[in-house]
Amino acid sequence: MESVLKELKEIIAASSGKILPEAAENLNLWLGEDFLPEWALKSLLELFRRGEYDEINDRFFRPLAFGTGGMRGRTIGKASAYAELGEVSPHGTPEHAAVGANNMNDFTVVRATMGLFNYCRKYLDSNGGGIPKLVIAHDVRHFSKRFCELAATVWSKMGGEVFIFDGARSTPQLSFTVRHLKTTAGIVITASHNPSHDNGYKVYFSDGAQAISPHAEGIVAEVNKVAWNQVKPFLEVDLGGVELVGKSAEDAYVKSIENCVIDKQVMAVNKPKAVFTAVHGTGATLCPTVMRHFGLEPALVEEQMIMDPRFPTVKQPNPEYAETLSMGIAKMRETGADCLMATDPDADRMGVAIRTRSGQIRLLTGNMIGSLLAEYRATQMKNKGIITKPENCTLIKTFVTTPLQDKIAESHGLKCINTLTGFKWIGGRLTKYEEKLNSAMGEDCSGLSYLERAKLLQEHSTFFVFGGEESYGYLGTDSVRDKDANAAVIMFCEMLAYLKSLDMTVDEYLDSIYLKCGYYLEDLKSIYREGASGASEIQAFLKILDEHPLSEVGGVKVAKSVNFAKDKIVDADGIEIPKEKFFFYTLENGYSFAIRASGTEPKIKFYAFAKEDASGADGLPAAKERASAGLDNMLAALESKFLESVK
Repeated sequence: MESVLKELKEIIAASSGKILPEAAENLNLWLGEDFLPEWALKSLLELFRRGEYDEINDRFFRPLAFGTGGMRGRTIGKASAYAELGEVSPHGTPEHAAVGANNMNDFTVVRATMGLFNYCRKYLDSNGGGIPKLVIAHDVRHFSKRFCELAATVWSKMGGEVFIFDGARSTPQLSFTVRHLKTTAGIVITASHNPSHDNGYKVYFSDGAQAISPHAEGIVAEVNKVAWNQVKPFLEVDLGGVELVGKSAEDAYVKSIENCVIDKQVMAVNKPKAVFTAVHGTGATLCPTVMRHFGLEPALVEEQMIMDPRFPTVKQPNPEYAETLSMGIAKMRETGADCLMATDPDADRMGVAIRTRSGQIRLLTGNMIGSLLAEYRATQMKNKGIITKPENCTLIKTFVTTPLQDKIAESHGLKCINTLTGFKWIGGRLTKYEEKLNSAMGEDCSGLSYLERAKLLQEHSTFFVFGGEESYGYLGTDSVRDKDANAAVIMFCEMLAYLKSLDMTVDEYLDSIYLKCGYYLEDLKSIYREGASGASEIQAFLKILDEHPLSEVGGVKVAKSVNFAKDKIVDADGIEIPKEKFFFYTLENGYSFAIRASGTEPKIKFYAFAKEDASGADGLPAAKERASAGLDNMLAALESKFLESVK
């Protein structure tokens, strides 16, 4: 081992000009901390001997950091060493996750968990004491179970109480279980709908929402304090002090999904014909069961109900892509179903395809799905007497989600809160509403029934009607603090049943919303830039925008620009929006767009929004044509500006 280490250091010293200075610095830091096992050292040496300098740069040019979705990175390199591959599993999982400071691997997971434990212990010590409690869930990805068990090992050995599930579970179930078991924190091991070579680590705090300020910064600070040589004692799994989540907690989550249904009778009478696919992910654990509970018999895409980290039947396990839904759409045609619903690997996102009156199959965007559910739920909650004080009720959405939902809220007399990108901000706002209610009542009201809480929140705080984001995430109740595809599936089925009772198709219902609120169309352009050089290009473009705001796009002048990193922005609750590198522009023609870098993937995103009057003499069809052409022009111009900046 000493000879391997010596040769590695010599090769690094001789590789100046071939590896980035930052990569060399991080490599030397890791090698100097004496924590890497022999297989890891041999893997690095092999990569150097093969001249895989781009791979080494990608693995070490920066430490893996928390973004809007937590910590996320590759577990399998573009180039893998034989010492990493070892004995590959039947599902294609190497023996070891890729070695690298910028990778999801045993070392980064252990260090993150040690930092999280230290933060939770200090937090409890400053708030009356107690033992740090943790619950961990994992999805079906490569190394997910391994990372879950390593994190549980760390927590237990450091003196905490820790719970894990007996298999893969969804992200929203983890969020619910944090609240149900009253743990200090939660972790879910997932990379959501990313490519199969990725995995991730999301942290939740005691409210069940993803950690936000001040906890997020505090956790990161504690993680950064952990020296790499401290991870060494925790690199072998030991579940001796780890507990399994009990059946009562699992049943309670299923009950929370069932509580999302406003009108149980409408589904009993007007059963929609639905196809469901879990796309090899955790949606298979609960979605079919809950649908059957309400008397539905979903046609399953059986090949995609098998949990598999390779996601072998799709290019990417992302339910917003038509290719991902192709097998489900084939099943729709075979069965004559009204719709297809698909969940991603950790069942926090849902994609949908619907059948029109003419029999054509149409994919819905995340903005469309969210708008449909927002309109339906607001309407039915008013009809059923759940909403009695609309001025104390709210929709919550992200700034990059369609402004149609602002208009829907306005049409029902509700507030609409806009947040930064990432569902953690929606979850965090629900915590504020809950805290205000508990303060007014002088007790914890989380154990009350949904209807009791709805009434009290309207009297003393703010009642949450529906929330969502354009990236196919939706939430219908505050018992979960993250987007919930398990619940979204049954909420969409309820809406389908209601429309069936009116002899109305989904696209006809959507058009009725446009006729009421105006026509809105959205599109998203993502430009990927892999590795260290790509990250630099993205940051350079954002710096240009920061210093020189755009004055026109596609020949249309900018009417207003907002720089979220500098400007003071206050939302409808009177709360100031945290600073973030994010830009929002409104053009003189009423169109708008936003620009931000992804917090979890190596890409820059351009969100485009069109708004057209649908009430004129030429009506809705003409408004749709104008909006489509206008968006195409705007996005082409934005892409051109980015590409010019990186020449």
